[in-house]
Amino acid sequence: MALNKKPVNGMKDILPYEMEVRDYVTSIIKDTYRSFGFTPIETPAMESIGNLSNKQGGENEKLIFKVMKRGEKLNIPEAQTEEDVVDFGMRYDLTVPLSRFYSNHANDLSSPFKALQIGSVWRADRPQRGRYRQFTQCDIDILGEPSNLAEIELILATTTTLGRIGFKNFEIRINERRILKAMAAYAGFEEKDYDSIFITLDKMDKIGLDGVSAELLESGYPQESIQKYVELFSALENVKDVAEGMDLLLTKLGDYLDEAVADWMKEIAVAVNATKEAQFELVFDPTLVRGMSYYTGTIFEIAIPEFGGSCGGGGRYDKMIGNFTGNDTPACGFSIGFERIILLLVEQGFKVPNANKKVAYLVEKGYPADKLADIMKEAKEARNNGQTVLVVRMNKNKKHQKELLSADGYEEFKEFFNN
Repeated sequence: MALNKKPVNGMKDILPYEMEVRDYVTSIIKDTYRSFGFTPIETPAMESIGNLSNKQGGENEKLIFKVMKRGEKLNIPEAQTEEDVVDFGMRYDLTVPLSRFYSNHANDLSSPFKALQIGSVWRADRPQRGRYRQFTQCDIDILGEPSNLAEIELILATTTTLGRIGFKNFEIRINERRILKAMAAYAGFEEKDYDSIFITLDKMDKIGLDGVSAELLESGYPQESIQKYVELFSALENVKDVAEGMDLLLTKLGDYLDEAVADWMKEIAVAVNATKEAQFELVFDPTLVRGMSYYTGTIFEIAIPEFGGSCGGGGRYDKMIGNFTGNDTPACGFSIGFERIILLLVEQGFKVPNANKKVAYLVEKGYPADKLADIMKEAKEARNNGQTVLVVRMNKNKKHQKELLSADGYEEFKEFFNN
């Protein structure tokens, strides 16, 4: 029986052109984030299953690739629950591993600690455009900073990076979990129902305000509360400016919204708009929820028009590290949608700027061995002058060989024959 040459469903092989784009984007990300003081770290691909299944990862906890116990620890005949056969899981994001990492090494790290982490994560998700079961995440996080300086730095670093990659006229949508709760409380919903209500609200971009209203009614919530809730979003429908949105909510919500929360959001907007490098708009979006239940404060999301959906996001998660240490630690992070950005660039035929000139030396079979050294010396000199030089044997179908090399970015060919 022949082996399967296709990758596992939802995972993919990466061809040379895309790999070149990925390497370039990764270098821009690392250089930019380092310039903002972020320090690279790395965590293992697997985590203890209890860390991943602590009811903070939202829907992602249903998508964990779980790892069975091994050897004597695996006793399938006597197993009665999943816990009896599973002890690890593949990480579904980089935030949970970072929280464990910081909890384990806090005494050896500067405070606040600015972490940069790029690595693969795994989710047993349904594959679709820009969504895979194994994909790269790229996160920056600030741990130990309680003020909104963390949010400001994260937004500026992320948008500067996107601008340097070549994106412009995108949006950073911003909201606050405390604003979401204040709006729900004002409408008269019970606190125990907030998470369920927010899950419905998160569908706003797909089903619209009428759809959200109908789904809440179908779920059995009071019509009066739904009406008050919907009216809030109707009033905010055309409001994008953060300060304008905060002032409107303070007027409508009264004591339900702490003025300090509104000031917190306004300060972020003022600082970001005054110092941003990239061309983007910071937009208040009262419907922004973010699926992770570990978010406690500010939340944000990247919207790139060419993609038509989210290309990254993040927020504040001040309670997560406390699950490991018993003491809450301020924490805030921002993740770039690395795979979706790469998809956009590849589809646009992106060319890596300022790349070395690529030259292929095609050496005919039977070329005298005593003359090969001359070719290698010539190639060495060209490399020392900044060129990328490939030395390969000439195929019988030279035309096809050149076509494939051209697709890999080779611009010039030098041919060496044995006569």
